[in-house]
Amino acid sequence: MSDTQQPADVLNWDEKKKIPEMLNVLTILTFIGSGFGFLGAIWSYMSATKQYNRVLDAQSKIEGASDFAKSFMGPDPLALAQKTLDNRLPIMLLNMVASALCLYGAIQMRKLKKTGYSIYVIGEILPIAALFIFIGLGLYGAFMLAIILIFPTLFIILYSTQLKHLS
Repeated sequence: MSDTQQPADVLNWDEKKKIPEMLNVLTILTFIGSGFGFLGAIWSYMSATKQYNRVLDAQSKIEGASDFAKSFMGPDPLALAQKTLDNRLPIMLLNMVASALCLYGAIQMRKLKKTGYSIYVIGEILPIAALFIFIGLGLYGAFMLAIILIFPTLFIILYSTQLKHLS
């Protein structure tokens, strides 16, 4: 006799848990960002030699630049370009893994699973850690550090506000 459905169950059959609007927007932006992350990793790998040569050619112009302009490039742009060139393969691989983790984490969060948040955060931190491990913190100027850190930090904070919807 317990096989019968209650009227409330029949009426709520199509009422699935909907994705909150903010979480929906964040995950869509993450899908786009992950795509750009994959493409950017490949592009950086393929253009590392060209970028190094460009920085090498620009050395004479950098010498005469104002201190403000130099602050955008960091203390030693040539060393930065050299280390990027030398470590382009591990940086590319870690960036691709990080993009995949962010993508998978966003997919899990769309399913309202809290484990997706942890996976996403690891995916956001991994490329930053890779840059600091393979290139070093001292070669970046304050402006470049701000650009590198602002979007991951912002998205982690925004996703953190959505944890109440995840189980």
